[in-house]
Amino acid sequence: MRLSILQYYPFFRKGAYLISLFLLISFTSCKEETSAYAAPNNFSKTVSDFFSGNSNKISEELLNSERSSLFYPDSVQAFYNNRNNDLAWSNPKFRSSLIDTLIQAEAQGLFYNDYHGDELEKMLTNLNVLNQQELIKLDYLLTDAFFKFGDHLLNGKIDPKKLPKTWDIAKNKRNQVKLLNQAVDKTNLEISLSQLRPTHPIYQKLIAASKEYQKLKNDLSGFEEIEKGELIKPGMQDQRLLKIQIRLKSLGFLRPIDTLSNLYSETVQEAIKQFQLENGLMVDGVIGNKTIGVLNQGFDKRAEQILVNLERWRWFPRDLGSHYILINIANFQLQVVNGNQTISTHKIVVGRESRKTPIFSDEIEFLDFNPSWYIPPTIKNNDVIPGARRNPSYLANKNIDVYNSKGQKLSPSQIDWSSNAVRSYQYKQDPGPSNPLGEVKISFPNKYIIYLHDTSSKSLFEGNFRAHSSGCIRVQNVVDLAKYLLSDQKKITSEEIDKIIEQGTTRRIYMNQKVNVHIFYWTAWRENGKTRFTDDIYNYDEATYKALKKAS
Repeated sequence: MRLSILQYYPFFRKGAYLISLFLLISFTSCKEETSAYAAPNNFSKTVSDFFSGNSNKISEELLNSERSSLFYPDSVQAFYNNRNNDLAWSNPKFRSSLIDTLIQAEAQGLFYNDYHGDELEKMLTNLNVLNQQELIKLDYLLTDAFFKFGDHLLNGKIDPKKLPKTWDIAKNKRNQVKLLNQAVDKTNLEISLSQLRPTHPIYQKLIAASKEYQKLKNDLSGFEEIEKGELIKPGMQDQRLLKIQIRLKSLGFLRPIDTLSNLYSETVQEAIKQFQLENGLMVDGVIGNKTIGVLNQGFDKRAEQILVNLERWRWFPRDLGSHYILINIANFQLQVVNGNQTISTHKIVVGRESRKTPIFSDEIEFLDFNPSWYIPPTIKNNDVIPGARRNPSYLANKNIDVYNSKGQKLSPSQIDWSSNAVRSYQYKQDPGPSNPLGEVKISFPNKYIIYLHDTSSKSLFEGNFRAHSSGCIRVQNVVDLAKYLLSDQKKITSEEIDKIIEQGTTRRIYMNQKVNVHIFYWTAWRENGKTRFTDDIYNYDEATYKALKKAS
């Protein structure tokens, strides 16, 4: 990853005051602005004053000579054509707002040097001696830097579709040329940036988390490795507890005045439980190798993890809707959000490693009560058919019926299970206690055949690790969720839903209100003033960070 301006220029590290002072001296000095920008025959001239010939050919000439040095030459050309080739950045405050934004964006994992930072820095520190051609080049570079930065804000630095195939997110679209023109006309960069950056509170709070962990990374050089080994349970003695307690103190889970001991005391146990809770681990107070592994993660690794999650939020849709279900696969949690209010929170079970739950957005269309289970292709081919081939009683034991393409019910004993035809049959399990969909299924038809549903295995919700399904999402207290989703329909009361379930027959009810479903994946966030982490259950973080480094 390229170094940022803060790393190239040590005096920037001394804080925001010096950054502001540098910007004030370099960009807004009245004397320098007068000599370099305010003269009628200098910077205020149009591009056409510099390039000879017809104005329609100006951008073509520029791109012929400068195209290889620009990130978005077509957008740059379109922008200046729309402005009759007038320059855009002669206002010192407006220009400084872009530079300051690029410098401060390091907390978001977006680095100044990725946006012509080196060249801009050289030109801006010598602003008062630049000639007309150099000033015009400065203007184009600032515009090009804006378009690249805006694109990174809008859709991230890397394309998620080049990562695991389960990321299925449409690109966010904005007309950046139009947005920048509006910002220039009003000399207010925020007009455009507010339309480009993620606005969800999770993203905004992750920026604060990034700043926190960048500081922790710089203040603390590293950790002494804690050895893995046997489980450490409350009341036991272990020499590793000295290092563990030092680590817990540095992380803020133990007070500095707490004494160190080889004994696993109640005080240390409570600190470990809190640490486990905030890091997505099993909250049992037992110190196993998983807990030690997370304790061994330095602030540098956590800082990287935060940058990965900031990038993910730049991929996600800007408008989640006013009423939606937000699912975090990695944290096994579903939230119902209406406006700015969280209506309810539910534990969920998601796809296991071999059958990952995909990341996408959709809209709920209908709910099925006492649903039949039409077994999806993955489970049919990998589980049901092999099971029927091994055991003639497999289908009968699971109450699964088989139908051909004409809808005719087939007898399992008369099926040639060695033939490929069995893959074309439909397999169906009627409603009942053993049906894995339980009492309700919430559908938003999609190419993945993914939906929300109840489960007959409710004990799975008690575990901290809940990646056990074949891709669909099991929801705790899903009947309560169903009642909420249908609460705008006067005839479908809570009592009516209870009656439908009790009858045991399948009934489909279509939605009236619009409720989106967003199935996302993030492993770091900010909650109650603290940065929280959870286990990267699909091992997405490392691949994403490697891609981010290559993109810088």
